[in-house]
Amino acid sequence: MPVGAAYYFSVIEWILAILGAFALVPVVFAAQSAPQGRHGRVRVHHLIVGSTLSVVGVGVMAFIAWSTREDKHYDDFGSAVITLAALLAGGVFVLGLGPLASWLLGVLGRRAVRLPPPVRLAVHDVAGNRVRTATMITIMMSATTLAVAVAIIAIAVTAQNRAGYFPQGRSDALVVRDFSTEDVAAVRAAVQRELPGVPIAQIDRQLGEGHFRVDIENVDLPDLESVAPPGLIGDQGVLRYLTGDPAMPYDENTAVVVTVADVEVDRVTIDYDLSGIDGPLSTKTIPAIVVRPADPRLEELFLPAKVIRDLGYQLEPEKLIVDPSLHRTTAAEQERLERRVGENAIVYVERGFQASSDWQIFVAAALLATLGAALAASGTGATGSRQERVLLRISGGSAVPPRLFVACRAGLSAACGTAMGVAAGCVVGLLLVWPITTSIEWEPMPRVAFETPWLSMAALVVGLPVLAAAVAALFPPGKTARRDRPAGAPG
Repeated sequence: MPVGAAYYFSVIEWILAILGAFALVPVVFAAQSAPQGRHGRVRVHHLIVGSTLSVVGVGVMAFIAWSTREDKHYDDFGSAVITLAALLAGGVFVLGLGPLASWLLGVLGRRAVRLPPPVRLAVHDVAGNRVRTATMITIMMSATTLAVAVAIIAIAVTAQNRAGYFPQGRSDALVVRDFSTEDVAAVRAAVQRELPGVPIAQIDRQLGEGHFRVDIENVDLPDLESVAPPGLIGDQGVLRYLTGDPAMPYDENTAVVVTVADVEVDRVTIDYDLSGIDGPLSTKTIPAIVVRPADPRLEELFLPAKVIRDLGYQLEPEKLIVDPSLHRTTAAEQERLERRVGENAIVYVERGFQASSDWQIFVAAALLATLGAALAASGTGATGSRQERVLLRISGGSAVPPRLFVACRAGLSAACGTAMGVAAGCVVGLLLVWPITTSIEWEPMPRVAFETPWLSMAALVVGLPVLAAAVAALFPPGKTARRDRPAGAPG
């Protein structure tokens, strides 16, 4: 697997656990730094502490990203430590953004003089209770930061895994593996009961002591597993599965080099030792031919099972394969077969790289939390505020300006939290991609380009405030103010 430090889901869990824990702290920081009144200012030492933490977090993440920029082998433990340090730095960066919401609300409150009345009153209302609104906006910022960072990292990891994916068989081939010697008969019987009349190819492996290797004379094919382990051992069903030709001629004494390379091979040499104590090697040369594979990614050296048995080795089944040229296994058949074999074997159907979409559920939940925090920050559903009652008096009882006021209040809160969260999420996600995509393989695959979802993030910055405003406008703002007015008072 090309991604180092941890497997895909472990990486996502690390991100959620560390950044999620740090995301709770900025909320407390924001509440402490928020002044009580609309005209108050954030204390300078809060801004200094927050700015320092954010700069330190970005600096550490940038240094780790620069340190892991090379496409080389990274030690498994070292890669995990580097990734953990980068995640902690990302949490420190988000923590330092705590006072930012309160500071931004103060700036907006002082700049709202020339705005239209509903918008101006909405700004004053949001900025007037900064302990509440700054807390909610910080929650929005933290949730959006997590959503954007997870989306960027998930897309990058998916692109890297897709590029490094190597199929376990031909497309749509059924592969049954990882069964014990005692369960071979039961597993084969289960496949035959589920797929009656369908031919089953059997790949064998060496049983017992001893070892052997195969050399292809005068040919250098590094992609072929022709040295150790020595290719695929099987019968004519395996050869026809590799070539995709049901009429492929079969000679039980001839090796077959299955490759897309333009080479000529007329024999291969098998060096073997039956003793298992690293004694002198015996040598046997057998004829060979070259054929093209059905899938260019599945280059192999095929050895007839009779050749290996004639050397003195015992063989046992390693995999059972259903050739997709003869039968394409459906998802329902795979599910029934999995129930039949239980834990005795692994049933796999090669359907190419399957990208996980579980991260999208988390992103959707985070954005839903952002929407809820935006409505809470605007006071939607609560009793009418002073600005709302002012608009009712100005409008002569009409609900249109108050509805516009409520919509502006919710949209403004959502815009502040979403914009800050998207910006912070881009910083965290783009810097964490480097350590998270390090490779622990000895032959690492170069990093591949991935599409940063700029359009989706722009749509989020614009669309979520509009959605919050639309939802808030559904609440009748004038009724609460009318209930608060004493009986018989003039309208």
